[in-house]
Amino acid sequence: MTRRKPLPLARALEEHAEALLACRKCVLSPGIRPVTTATRTPIAMLVGQAPGQMEQAGGRPFAGRAGKTLFQWLAQAGLDEQTARDRLYIAAITRCYPGPHPSGRGDRVPTLGERKRCGDWLANELRIIRPPFIVPVGRLAIDRFLGPMPLDEAVGREHQVEHEGGSSVIIPLPHPSGASSWIHAPEHKALLNRSLELLRKRLVAKRVRSVA
Repeated sequence: MTRRKPLPLARALEEHAEALLACRKCVLSPGIRPVTTATRTPIAMLVGQAPGQMEQAGGRPFAGRAGKTLFQWLAQAGLDEQTARDRLYIAAITRCYPGPHPSGRGDRVPTLGERKRCGDWLANELRIIRPPFIVPVGRLAIDRFLGPMPLDEAVGREHQVEHEGGSSVIIPLPHPSGASSWIHAPEHKALLNRSLELLRKRLVAKRVRSVA
């Protein structure tokens, strides 16, 4: 049996994105569609939790208030927003806006079933990209790669993990929404800064810098 040759990265990601946009595995509100990322030549991956209302409306990840904070963090690591969007493949645990939280505050957390149904998209991206390092952002994304672990032990360190695409260094970041008080403690800000410095060193090694 002849083995199929792997597709070039850009073409493989384009085909993957087309399939993802057609996904209707979950029963969500009318008009809710998967959010995808534009880059086709990534050097690493960034994995969030789930799109919010702003992401759903604009069709691109981290477009809202949390995204603004995230890109401020990435700027500290040496990447402006456009460079980050060009060079990092921005994925998520689930790809559709789950809807508002029943309490009326914030967004609903995707159910376990939704996370399982959406899991193949991330697994396939890991196989296609085989990223040397991954930046999981927020509890759901960190748990996906490291399992349940206190943020104090996850953030501020590099972790080597095995996954569907091979082996990657994991550099976790807390969720930038501000909904959690974790980030406000001085010792936790220090851990965040340490993670950003680790990321900066990885980017320097890859010779990835913002365009002045």
